[in-house]
Amino acid sequence: MKELKFFVNYVDIIFNSIKIMINYFALTVTEMGIGKIELAVIGSVILIFPVLFVYASKNLDAKGVFEWMMEKPNDWIGKK
Repeated sequence: MKELKFFVNYVDIIFNSIKIMINYFALTVTEMGIGKIELAVIGSVILIFPVLFVYASKNLDAKGVFEWMMEKPNDWIGKK
């Protein structure tokens, strides 16, 4: 008589599905057409963007935008 399993090993299911996806759907970097220069650009953007975003966000609060707008209040459209 065949024994019934009441517990499913989800780790094996996930691991097997990942292996299937890699074998049938995954592309290597060279198959995508990404060379060394593109990888360098992608890597530098990944490193530089968060730093610049945090630096720029200091000036994007309401107080900073209001001060920027009030530097030259007569230059706005409709004020000329």
